[in-house]
Amino acid sequence: MGGLAIALLLLFLIVGGLVLVVGLWLVVIYNGLVGLRNQVKNAWSQIDVQLKRRYDLIPNLVETVKGYAGHEKETLERVIQARQRGIDASSVKEQQEAENLITGALRQLFALSEAYPNLKANENFLQLQEELASTENKIGFSRQYYNDTVQQFNTRQEQFPANMVAGMMGFKAADFFELEEPAAREAPKVKF
Repeated sequence: MGGLAIALLLLFLIVGGLVLVVGLWLVVIYNGLVGLRNQVKNAWSQIDVQLKRRYDLIPNLVETVKGYAGHEKETLERVIQARQRGIDASSVKEQQEAENLITGALRQLFALSEAYPNLKANENFLQLQEELASTENKIGFSRQYYNDTVQQFNTRQEQFPANMVAGMMGFKAADFFELEEPAAREAPKVKF
């Protein structure tokens, strides 16, 4: 009877050890996925910060242009509507669509400066253009970081064995931030 008790104890220890190892392995995978998901959220918030900065610059730019080109009402309204759509966006897809509109509207706004030499020479307008160009660069870097983070997160979820844990724990693939219009892939041209 002593040999059977030892064998059962040994079997219990082996099974218990395996369960502990598998449990720890699942915890490591789960925590890794949570960490990547949080990196995706952080990367999106960095885009959000830069977009907010851009949204704050746009009204000043519109007001400056309005002083010189007030009769270009349609272009100015298009910029304001695109800005509002960006502010109201609640998903990556909606934000992509709004960014396409904003980029196109800003292109038209900057094209106005070519028709109005006094506007083109206005120091406030030039400063706003420079700030907007700097913000556009920051937005570009933030988008790149976000997409890199999404790629890592999505790849980890698809790799074995993390895909099993991701499926059981309800992890979903994150959306990439992609611009659909070829013209929107470029920052608005800022000419001095």
